[in-house]
Amino acid sequence: MRMEPNWQAVSAIIRHHSATFYYGSLLFRGETRKGAWAVYAACRIGDDAVDESANPRADLDEWWAGIERAYAGVPREDWEAALAWALARWEIPKQAFADMKEGFLADLNPVRLNTLEELYTYCYRVAGTVGLMIAPIGGAGEAGRDAAIKLGQAMQLTNCLRDVGEDLALGRVYLPAELMRKYEVSLEDLRQGHISPRYIGLMRELAQEARRLYREGLAGLKHLKTGRGAVALAALQYQGILDKLEINGWDNLSRRASLSAYERVMLLPKAIWLRGA
Repeated sequence: MRMEPNWQAVSAIIRHHSATFYYGSLLFRGETRKGAWAVYAACRIGDDAVDESANPRADLDEWWAGIERAYAGVPREDWEAALAWALARWEIPKQAFADMKEGFLADLNPVRLNTLEELYTYCYRVAGTVGLMIAPIGGAGEAGRDAAIKLGQAMQLTNCLRDVGEDLALGRVYLPAELMRKYEVSLEDLRQGHISPRYIGLMRELAQEARRLYREGLAGLKHLKTGRGAVALAALQYQGILDKLEINGWDNLSRRASLSAYERVMLLPKAIWLRGA
């Protein structure tokens, strides 16, 4: 009999990297919580290969080898064992991981996006795919697929808006060039940290897109048989970051919008309400 995965090690990966996801995951129950941890830990290892490695391409290749081992049922690392455990219980599409890999590969080089559609594609690859992985664990079925993707895209778009300054320092510009031209915002404006009325207009348009995706994604909670509160809490926390960014005057070039532990806890009643809505 295969040994139980080291869930303490797997959950530690999540707690270290994302309080938002960890606190949300606590509203999953029993095996579904472990399934959510397994998926997120696997995704996090890939993300770290891109952003925290001295040799990202080699580490990304090793991450993908770990995904392959998990799907083959021959895991080696703790996170691979957790993913293999989840795969034995739910049909988590391997194509979602393959699409995610394409998003990670894009981040290995300087990023310049031309259109809003390209931004949506990127957000799908690195986060909409997570929705596709979590949906089977929550029992969403095919009916909840599109909503799961949109919720992931909304969260990633929020990340992109929160981290404009940090991403710029890494050579990544996720703001679509077509929208930058529309609002007459240049790369030099970003480098100088200039929060102009034009830049605020650009931020507001993209934030409106994110909020639309949140509405459409949260409308799909009804398709989940379990984990509604968990997904709702994660989404509400990301929406809270978007709200905080607006409160900060859309200054994402010199500061980082974040929620305090108290602000996260205060979202719990609404998440529970959404679970039953």
